[in-house]
Amino acid sequence: MRITALLSSAAFLGLAACSSVAAGPSSDYDGLDRAQLLDDLQILASDMMQGREAGTPGNALARGYIIERLEGIGVDPVGESFEHPFEYSFRRGPGERLPGVNILAEIEGTSDSDHVMVLTAHFDHEGMRDGQIWNGADDNASGVAALLAVAEDFAENPPEHDLIFAFVDAEERGLQGARAFVANPPVPEENIVFNLNLDMVAMSEDRILWAVGTYHYPFLKPMVERVAERADVNLPMGYDEPGGPPGSDWTMLTDSGAFHAAGIPFIYLGVDFHPHYHQPSDTYENMTLEFFQDATEAILDFAREADANLGMIAEESGR
Repeated sequence: MRITALLSSAAFLGLAACSSVAAGPSSDYDGLDRAQLLDDLQILASDMMQGREAGTPGNALARGYIIERLEGIGVDPVGESFEHPFEYSFRRGPGERLPGVNILAEIEGTSDSDHVMVLTAHFDHEGMRDGQIWNGADDNASGVAALLAVAEDFAENPPEHDLIFAFVDAEERGLQGARAFVANPPVPEENIVFNLNLDMVAMSEDRILWAVGTYHYPFLKPMVERVAERADVNLPMGYDEPGGPPGSDWTMLTDSGAFHAAGIPFIYLGVDFHPHYHQPSDTYENMTLEFFQDATEAILDFAREADANLGMIAEESGR
């Protein structure tokens, strides 16, 4: 059964009734579909997904939903399939390996440049604990929903450079999907010039979306500043300097850390810690939805800005 058919069933409590999952690419695209953005967030954070823990049926259901959305948007898979399995070790006995599956899509750029931007968001979360579902609305159904919106924008208005959209698995188990991607990229690693990572972009009472990474790559500051001037959310830079108190350096706390470890410049966009972080209260109902929509507009703007400046990033970083 296709995921969209499953989600339209009465068992889904009507959530999918308002979903605009399409059978093919839209011919009347008119910018960010703010309603679809909320549909994606609500569906991915629903109880049916059972917290999307890596290796579980709920994780597989979320993966199927993301792939159907990508097919509806009209983007191509990387290689013969959207699904790219990998194995990893995590707190198990010697030699014991666990399965994960990344979802990779691509959009070809209009130029003949070899430069590639990789956009990431992890789709896994914590699953279930003591019979309670940890829905992971902000962490990271929000980043996935925003990345789907970015993919739709570029599908309708092609980028200058090649883009890879990586919906990565097992982030909650040590950035495993991102590490697997970087260890075995689908294009030559030297062609990957920049990583834009989205992780927790839907919950901020103060309407703050942090841009992390400019301490390590200061030549990215003007890009952030230009987007910040246009954004309807606050877009400060920080949380990336070493040597501070615990929790003050997010550099290696999310998937962009795997790219940074390989010398690939990054910007990680995300909100600050909040009371729902890694709690069962991280639900759709507790998100600041207008902020999420405005933050996604800023994320779209930043992705466009990065695409336009990929040559500069390559030159400044020596890639």
